[in-house]
Amino acid sequence: MSFKGRDVVSIRDFDRKDIDQVLTTAKLMEPLTKAGSELLKGRISANIFYEPSTRTRMSFEAAMLRLGGNCINITEPRTSSIDKGESLSDTLRVVENYSDLIVLRHPLEGSAKLAADLASIPVINAGSGSEEHPTQALLDLYTIWREKGKLDGTKIAILGDLRYGRTAHSLAYALAHYDTELFFVSPRTLRMRREVLEEVGSRIKVSETTDISTTLPNIDILYVTRIQKERFPDLEEYQKVRGAYRITLETLREAKTGLIVMHPLPRADEIALDVDRTSFARYFRETWYGMVVRMALLALVLGVV
Repeated sequence: MSFKGRDVVSIRDFDRKDIDQVLTTAKLMEPLTKAGSELLKGRISANIFYEPSTRTRMSFEAAMLRLGGNCINITEPRTSSIDKGESLSDTLRVVENYSDLIVLRHPLEGSAKLAADLASIPVINAGSGSEEHPTQALLDLYTIWREKGKLDGTKIAILGDLRYGRTAHSLAYALAHYDTELFFVSPRTLRMRREVLEEVGSRIKVSETTDISTTLPNIDILYVTRIQKERFPDLEEYQKVRGAYRITLETLREAKTGLIVMHPLPRADEIALDVDRTSFARYFRETWYGMVVRMALLALVLGVV
């Protein structure tokens, strides 16, 4: 399937061939981060963020600028007509007149699908409630591919908030296209959503556990996620699991040689600061890979590669 004009709503809309095309295109983009490009000269992306964001928003903006395009942004709803009660559909119908592509983050599940159905220009989902974050999954795969040299044959543990963590859901769906083995590590109350577990588990080997110590010696990648206070409907429920896992140098003593630690960021206290200086840490490098992958997506969706 051609990417030109395509919406990027769910990683489940991608097959392995699609993902591989994004990854190989991203590698072609790496030199352009320094050399610059005019591939998207004259093109405009509209970045509409109803929720706070640092890496996703800035990397989409940087990706567009490095390819010679421009951005218009709604990054604080109270500075726009959203604060006056304007609906998402009305905002989209206005913004599509000013831009070639919409990048949307919204707190409600299903919002990206609604936007894609309404807008006459491509929509890229930059995070939809606790549901999915497809571009994060693509950059996570790219990080693994570039750092480990492969995706097939890897063993990955996804740790933390697997119930509300949209990055964990999208990553699990994406990894199911490859010959991987997944370990879901979480408190019992934050176990992976059943629908994700069943679909992914029907395609690759999946295990569930609450114990990271017995999992570490068996894995190649540890993907750590934050316990997301803002997603909990009940603050008391959050307090029960807050700080359930903390990755420290002591924790990593049992790690397999060559293990890499990833994190979608932001982190709270789930990875100790002294891990940053070790050969395990890849989460800051991951943010650079994110810009490269989003450069590839913008170029593909706008039909210039």
